[in-house]
Amino acid sequence: MSYTPPSWYPPGQPPARGPRSRRDRGLTALAVGLALLVVAVAGAGWYGYGAERARPATARETAAPPSGTPSAPPGLRTSEPVPAPGTRELAAARRPGEAAAWIASDSTDLPRRSIPVDGPWIVGDTVVQALYREVTAYRLSDGAEVWNLTLPTPVCEAPENPTPDGRIVLVLATSGSQRGARCDRFQMIDLRTGRTGWKKELLRDPARDTPAVIVHTAISGDTLAVAEGLGATAFRVSDGARLFTVPTENPGRCHPDRVAGGSRLLVSATCALGVDRGKSHSQLRELDPRTGAVRWRHRTPAGRKIERVASVDPVVYTSIDNDRLTEDWRIVALGPRGEVRRTIDPRPKGFEHCAHAGIDADLQPCPGVVVGQGLVHVGGTDRVGAYDLATGKLLWGVQAHDGRTLTPVGSRSASGTVVYESATPSRPGRTFVLGSGGAGEEEVLMRHPQAAAEAEYSTMAGRVLHVGGRILAMPTVVSGDDARRQPRLVSFAPARG
Repeated sequence: MSYTPPSWYPPGQPPARGPRSRRDRGLTALAVGLALLVVAVAGAGWYGYGAERARPATARETAAPPSGTPSAPPGLRTSEPVPAPGTRELAAARRPGEAAAWIASDSTDLPRRSIPVDGPWIVGDTVVQALYREVTAYRLSDGAEVWNLTLPTPVCEAPENPTPDGRIVLVLATSGSQRGARCDRFQMIDLRTGRTGWKKELLRDPARDTPAVIVHTAISGDTLAVAEGLGATAFRVSDGARLFTVPTENPGRCHPDRVAGGSRLLVSATCALGVDRGKSHSQLRELDPRTGAVRWRHRTPAGRKIERVASVDPVVYTSIDNDRLTEDWRIVALGPRGEVRRTIDPRPKGFEHCAHAGIDADLQPCPGVVVGQGLVHVGGTDRVGAYDLATGKLLWGVQAHDGRTLTPVGSRSASGTVVYESATPSRPGRTFVLGSGGAGEEEVLMRHPQAAAEAEYSTMAGRVLHVGGRILAMPTVVSGDDARRQPRLVSFAPARG
């Protein structure tokens, strides 16, 4: 792969490309798996990708938890960690200089449709994901399954962040049916152990007969915020108690619609509903997660709406035009009181909104946009760049000439951006660092193994995280077609020795 410095950007003329939305790519991924080229490895009785995993015969006996702690449901499996299929074969096939890898495959019997993957959540030395009716924790070091929890009904929605002590609240459907199922059941889970805590139905407005179908949730501290319909309510994660209701505000009748969490609790609202789209706008509020008190308010210009939050500290979000949608998008950074600090237009350089993640979904995350070290890094189908939040200027931009997706995943220092380069069906990806000058200042951190290339490619780089020097790549959706199985997660770490 070669790179071109910022001059490659023809202003207003991003290079033509075919339809490659991340969602579409996830739904149309080929039936690819772990094609380990290790047939010559003597005595290798290996699990092929997607093969049925051996299950422990009995769950480990556990003592009754103290009063007030989550209980262990019948669907929780907490035996000794189950090794990730193919781990030994991947190690045997690894070539000199390649990264170490493990792959979490999935043997869940899924409906024949596209199933969203929720998470991941990093808790201690594990990474946790939710898929359909299962929540699974994998050990970061080697991918071994630490625990697995079977849920009574499918997952509808999950927050981006757990509480600081590793608890989360999932929203479950009332039934397993694809049609007509409401999303109105809360289930608290301790992600450290897989044990479940309180559960309750989402409280609906008795004046309305419409069931909760689309729900948005976020966690900040010990507070769970839930937006449903044109209202939002906050609950305490530890016991499920109702804390406060987020009010509709006038003038403009700003109806709460989505929430974002983490170190801050943000609530977005749509204002001036029912009027001309050119006059409606969005509002963003920061709330005290304990009391619901408003710390500041921010509103967009008329005709624009808040679409995704890329960071809550500092607050950085994307806005789109009400009519032109992502054809007219911006990155907006706010100051400590909700004032506009900087507005950036990434379109002349060919960057795409949140890596084609779609619109009108959850407020978090915004894939392909990473904020840190005073910069906002933007990725895309074949390019990555960095803007200075203080000035709004593009500092550098590089392009991959073979069509690979470049995803910024973090900052190693004030002058180093960690970038993930996606795999192709036959070539593995890699992880590298770009310095403040962009092109010409590249340092390769990991060359991903050839033996895992097909499995890596099948994730379509839907979500990519950089955790403790390790890369975690996963799909945002998986296919329920048994002939098109995809891995849940592919992990890469620098090889030792």
